[in-house]
Amino acid sequence: MTDAPEYTPPKVWSWNKASGGRFANINRPIAGPTHEKELPVGRHPLQLYSLGTPNGVKVTIMLEELLALGHAGAEYDAWLIKIGEGDQFGSGFVAINPNSKIPALLDRSGPEPIRVFESGAILTYLAEKFGAFLPTDPAKRAECLSWLFWQMGSAPYLGGGFGHFYAYAPTKMEYPIDRFAMETKRQLDVLDRRLAESEYLGGADYTIADIAVFPWYGGLAKGWLYGAAEFLDVQSYRHVNRWADALLERPAVRRGRMVNRVQGEPSSQLHERHEAGDFETKTQDKVAAG
Repeated sequence: MTDAPEYTPPKVWSWNKASGGRFANINRPIAGPTHEKELPVGRHPLQLYSLGTPNGVKVTIMLEELLALGHAGAEYDAWLIKIGEGDQFGSGFVAINPNSKIPALLDRSGPEPIRVFESGAILTYLAEKFGAFLPTDPAKRAECLSWLFWQMGSAPYLGGGFGHFYAYAPTKMEYPIDRFAMETKRQLDVLDRRLAESEYLGGADYTIADIAVFPWYGGLAKGWLYGAAEFLDVQSYRHVNRWADALLERPAVRRGRMVNRVQGEPSSQLHERHEAGDFETKTQDKVAAG
């Protein structure tokens, strides 16, 4: 399967060289800040510190959906965290998320700021705060939360597993690519079977389960992740594609995908979002033209 010599792990692992791959410059085996840097604060109740990766997109879609429902308290400032430059290791960011991962949310609407980190926790917090996209019926709520936590447990195999070894590792290795491709396709089949029997993941209604799963698996089905659409035969999962297309018809989903995005067409990139009008005036094509 490979000509590389077999690796024998030492009795005690030590960090004595860079791991290689696309994100080697930000990988390290310790937590905590690397430098002092306060975070900016805008004028809205909610302050989001993020990047337009799938985990970040979950939260911006949620906020745009809440605003579309008329929840004025969901107005937010979205600040760009450049993870490739190590912004997530600044002291201000680590104070909100000690795990140094985007997204991180600060709710300043009450007498004391409330920090929320981990995307699933943020979606649940916002759903409960505004009473939206999370059913109150016990059975429906359980179904919604089951699919939300399915995503939280499954996506690391897609991203840190398949995505890393297929797209980001310094060398292509057959065993890990095959291992995680198999698991990714199994996960797509899980979703496809569910969506064959249900309009949305939680049932008849659109919920935070759909918002959480879409940026990862909807993005995979639409060919946005890792350049792997043909390799994984994503078009064969027709119920996942039907569901992803339906979500893309929602204006709030399209707006949420733009926020903190730093790749793709300049007209689709809104590096920071501070008011609704920014979608019309501050996308990167407008910034460059100005």
